[in-house]
Amino acid sequence: MAWTHSADTSAQTPNTAEDILRRAREAVPFLRERAADIETGRRLPEDVVDLLRRNGVFRAAAPKDRGGPELTSVQQTELIETLASGDVSTAWCAMIGMDSGIYSGYLEEDAVQEFYGDLDTPNSGWIHPQGRAERVPGGYRVSGHWRFGSGSTHCDVLVAGCQVFNDGQAETDPVTGDTVHWRVMVARPDQYEIVDTWFTTGLAGSGSRDYKVTDLFVPEEHSFSFHVPRRTGPLHATPDAILRKMSGVPLGLTRAAVDHVRELAQSRVDRETGTPWTQNPRVQSTLARAEMELAAARAAVYSGLEEQWAALERGDETTARQRTATALARYHAFRTARKIVTDLFDLVGGSSIYREKSPLDRWLRDANTMCQHAVAQESILELTGQVLLGGESRSPFL
Repeated sequence: MAWTHSADTSAQTPNTAEDILRRAREAVPFLRERAADIETGRRLPEDVVDLLRRNGVFRAAAPKDRGGPELTSVQQTELIETLASGDVSTAWCAMIGMDSGIYSGYLEEDAVQEFYGDLDTPNSGWIHPQGRAERVPGGYRVSGHWRFGSGSTHCDVLVAGCQVFNDGQAETDPVTGDTVHWRVMVARPDQYEIVDTWFTTGLAGSGSRDYKVTDLFVPEEHSFSFHVPRRTGPLHATPDAILRKMSGVPLGLTRAAVDHVRELAQSRVDRETGTPWTQNPRVQSTLARAEMELAAARAAVYSGLEEQWAALERGDETTARQRTATALARYHAFRTARKIVTDLFDLVGGSSIYREKSPLDRWLRDANTMCQHAVAQESILELTGQVLLGGESRSPFL
């Protein structure tokens, strides 16, 4: 095998999109073998984390001028899609972990070297301003309790979104004038208490635990605002760069589920009629519909990302249609994944419910769980609809 997941430091980490994507494809069989253990353990095992680290996944978004491969948003999505076809929790953690390259573009150079000097640094954390940062000389005193720390069991850097206060009063954002001054605090995971709350329906292996802290001092330079990038280029032109690759998770999950049922159909026979599944009209139409819906969802994701990236690369300001297209395609990909996997689960029937026998059980639970993320909620339709009708976006990510 070309990919590595051992402690052999002689293995060279790939540093081009082509090599990283190739390694990811080669890792899929291994991830499928480990999927049940990943779910049971409720976190990524060390060998899986090592696989991601040594095969360039965590460095995927690292800037080229720092020696990284700087994959485009399209390539990042393809990478996550590939990993998700092997194991969904692994892909979810990879998606979060590679944000290290994006976040590094919002920090001053000294902080970049301190936290992200190693390009293969996995990141974790919840950026929504759930915490409180009280301004003090030289920085902030941070307190709060955050949920959804995906990959917090193996990360090297843990970020936390906060609202800034000064002398007990909420600060106004100095850039946007918003009544909430939102900053993201960057620290080490051992500075927080990580709370094992991750007993969930799906994505069990992502280890997305809660974390909390009281009165942690964070220097000013160890924090950032999405409104003040330190780098230029498509990955830092708009804050939504951290969301663009998310569609890879549902697309990869769905591809794996459809392929699984197609393979199952080759040897399955209807118990009542004796008709081979390959000749069963219901099986044929369900699989055809699944392929059609997946192809449409995938095309929307990649065409939207390609158009957005091209505009940002030219230095153009994206249009309302371009901004909403990527958000809507992402929403649609998540919802379509859940629909297709549910249809396949129903098609296969009773044998789908056995966790040890059918991956459809895990995929169905993963699909339902990921659809509870903000990007797959009905509020996305409200936000995008408002922008399409000429209104101002209420989200910095749209």
